[in-house]
Amino acid sequence: MRELSAQQITAVVSRLCVEANCHLPQDMKERIRESLDRETWPAAREILERITENYEIADTENLPICQDTGMACVFLKIGQDVHITGDLARAVDEGVRRGYRDGYLRKSVVRDPLDRVNTGDNTPAILYCEIVPGDRVEITVAPKGFGSENMSAIKMLRPSDGLQGVKDFVVRTVKDAGPNPCPPVVVGVGIGGTFDKAAYLAKKALLRPVDVPNGSPFYARLERELLDEINALGIGPQGLGGRTTALAVNIEQYPTHIAGLPVAVNINCHVTRHKTEVI
Repeated sequence: MRELSAQQITAVVSRLCVEANCHLPQDMKERIRESLDRETWPAAREILERITENYEIADTENLPICQDTGMACVFLKIGQDVHITGDLARAVDEGVRRGYRDGYLRKSVVRDPLDRVNTGDNTPAILYCEIVPGDRVEITVAPKGFGSENMSAIKMLRPSDGLQGVKDFVVRTVKDAGPNPCPPVVVGVGIGGTFDKAAYLAKKALLRPVDVPNGSPFYARLERELLDEINALGIGPQGLGGRTTALAVNIEQYPTHIAGLPVAVNINCHVTRHKTEVI
């Protein structure tokens, strides 16, 4: 049994909070450049050029890519042969606290949904834990801005709604969102499980690199079809028209009940941030 101190997790989470907010993943940069090469609408090209300039400045100056530095979503894959000494949840929150303080990142979390008093340190984090084989811990920090989060949706479809029902719901959700989530967007889709599992799958789908398709040929094809349909909407970068409404559609699926077809759509803006480290 390998021992790992909670303090080690705090240090990694703190660093990843800053790195994720300041450095866009390489797959996202490449997809934005590819979209710029294909884009023909002048306004859309101009916006994609400014987006590129923005993340390049963020890289060089170690500055946040976006003023909304998000709510810290922390995904842990914990090896079943590792023993963590100390309070894990407290360690994660302390990492977020330090990262947002030391990185001068905007604190955007309120202590209660209705009294709206800011916690002042961007805690608590949203923590997801998964037990996996091995003696390592994989830590992913994915700051989630709420301009895009607010445009997300979930629907409990009937099994009779079938594939077309799923497609219609995903496309309609993006269409209804319009310019609000700062397109071009990445669309995470969760299909199956239960009400809450579908939402988790949609969130988790946003962690997958946009150049890595779903492992199932059926769902990989569905990802491509949905991307084409969404881009045909013509919303375009920042909602000013063009061919680039979405950069990718990532689907995660899970078995479900014979009476259900849960579908969740979690939209992320072009600043689809996440950073991972294994310790």
